[in-house]
Amino acid sequence: MHAADWAWWLGLLFGAVPLLSLAVWHCNDAAHCAAFALKQFRRRRRRRARLPPGHMGLPFVGESLALVWYFKFARHPDGFVHAKKRRYGGAGMYRTHLFGSPTVIVCSPAANKFVLQSEGSFGVRWPAPELVGVSCVINVEGSQHARLRGLIVAAVNRPSSLRVIAEVVQPRVAAALRSWADKGTITAATEIKKLTFENICKMFVSMEPSPLTDKIDRWFAGLVAGIRAFPLDLPGTAFRHARICRKKLDAVFREEVERRRKEPLDREDLMGGLMQMEDDQGCKLSDDEEENMKISRSKNGGFITLDDIPNMKYTAKVVEETIRLANISPMAFRVANKDVEYRGYTMPKGWSVVVWFRSLHTDPEYYDDPLNFNPDRWDKPPKPGTYQVFGGGYRICAGNMLARLQLTIMLHHLSVGYK
Repeated sequence: MHAADWAWWLGLLFGAVPLLSLAVWHCNDAAHCAAFALKQFRRRRRRRARLPPGHMGLPFVGESLALVWYFKFARHPDGFVHAKKRRYGGAGMYRTHLFGSPTVIVCSPAANKFVLQSEGSFGVRWPAPELVGVSCVINVEGSQHARLRGLIVAAVNRPSSLRVIAEVVQPRVAAALRSWADKGTITAATEIKKLTFENICKMFVSMEPSPLTDKIDRWFAGLVAGIRAFPLDLPGTAFRHARICRKKLDAVFREEVERRRKEPLDREDLMGGLMQMEDDQGCKLSDDEEENMKISRSKNGGFITLDDIPNMKYTAKVVEETIRLANISPMAFRVANKDVEYRGYTMPKGWSVVVWFRSLHTDPEYYDDPLNFNPDRWDKPPKPGTYQVFGGGYRICAGNMLARLQLTIMLHHLSVGYK
């Protein structure tokens, strides 16, 4: 082959690679946009509908790898959304393709509120019913959701319930802090996680630390890992392991429910409260509902009471700032039940919709120096709609006051007893 022939082939190769790369990069986006345009044409809509700005990424994987990179390696999850804002403007909603599904990310106060309050237009996409239960409050809709949520709020989020919880939790918190002080050096995240789990066992089912609670802790860890994993139900996957853990947890709580029915005792815990709780029609929780609820979730020795908490002004500011930066619920997953239009953009039927709460809490547009821990920012209220740490709408977290209470108790005993 002559030198001229080699030059021709090399030129073709190096010229084709960039063109091929561009074609691969844009084909996924072009395919979904074309399908949307064709559907609109067949419906003969006079008003021009548009997809939100954005890009669908590579075929099949979409922008999933970029999202994983921001979460796992860059350690800055909100960079994924902030990059879209810089590139496509402040529309507050962007199209993408995540984990096998065309997706719209909503990330503005108004857009988040719209999705969360449009009950009939959006269904729940995650977590998988196989892991949390088909009758779990997370997955049910309409009047059934309102009923279950009302029972949970009555059991864990009303003043009378919180008063009892405060009395039960504080001795354990004080004892844990003394134990940590004696150890000298601890891994704070590990110890706090252990204490929190022990408190939950005590509050929900009156269980003291034991080999059984250690097993329950491991099973819950396996369940949570499966909820966060891709739902691939094959041997060796996190999802399959989570289903096994779920069955073991089912067995433990079924046995506990049956034991309590055979030996009724006056136990002041949340399982007892849920078993006795009635809704407005006088209906109690079924056995299956009780399991799913548990799986999805005066001074005494210087201890504070619920009545003291409103006077703890600075502690309240520290609690809110901690929750803002921790982002307990970073996002919510929905699916569009029909074509939904919002401010000139369409979220097509069947597309996933990710309500990205946490980007609001780290956006300098809403919070000055957002990554700086500054409790004094709570001397004035945040801008309307910019504080969504517990979600919003009719599915706002039913245990939001319980979370605040536990943080307040921990911070109080830490601040008054230790340096």
